[in-house]
Amino acid sequence: MLRNTHSGYGLIAIVFHWTMALLIVGMLALGLYMSTLPPTSADAFKLYQLHKSIGFVVLALAIVRLAWRFANPAPKLPEGMSGIERLLAHLAHIGLYGLMFALPLTGWVMVSASPWNIPTILFDTVPVPHLPVPSILGDKPTAEALMKMLHENGAWLLIALLVAHVAAALKHHFVSRDTTLQRMISTRPARANG
Repeated sequence: MLRNTHSGYGLIAIVFHWTMALLIVGMLALGLYMSTLPPTSADAFKLYQLHKSIGFVVLALAIVRLAWRFANPAPKLPEGMSGIERLLAHLAHIGLYGLMFALPLTGWVMVSASPWNIPTILFDTVPVPHLPVPSILGDKPTAEALMKMLHENGAWLLIALLVAHVAAALKHHFVSRDTTLQRMISTRPARANG
C-alpha cells in the first residue's frame, strides 16, 4: 500500500517520515557539535559544508513531503483523543513542518549574509548561489546575526518538538494502547494493543 488510507499511513509517507527523522536528528547532532569547533578549523569547514548539503536535502524532501501530504491526507486521529490532545497534535505537526522549512531557509540566508562569503557546494559537487539579502534585514552583519539567532533558536524549538512528538507516540503506544505508533511503522492494518 503506497498511499495513505483513513486508518493508516502508506509506504511513501512512512519512508518520508523515517528518512527525514534520521536526517533531522543527524543535522541537529551535527549542528550542536559544529558549534563547539573554532570556525577557522579545517574540520569545521568540511562539517559546515556537509551540514548545508544535508539541509538542502531536508528542504527538498520537505517540499515533496508536503505535496504528498496534500495529495494523501493523514489518517484520522484515534477516537479516544481529547479535544486538547487533538489540538496539540495538529499544532505540533504544523510546528514540525514549519521548522523543516524555516531552518534550512534561515541557514541559507545566514550563509548568504555572511561577510566571509564562503560558497555552498552541495556534497562537494553542486554550487548553490547565495540568496539576495533583503534590505529590510539591515546590513549583512545584522542580517547574519538575526538569521543565526533564528536558526539556533529554531533548532532548540525543533529539539523540544521532537521530544514531545516521541513522548506522545510512546504515550499512545504504551498508555493509550492505540494504533498511532504502529501505523507509522507498518502499512499492515493496525490493531489496538488491548
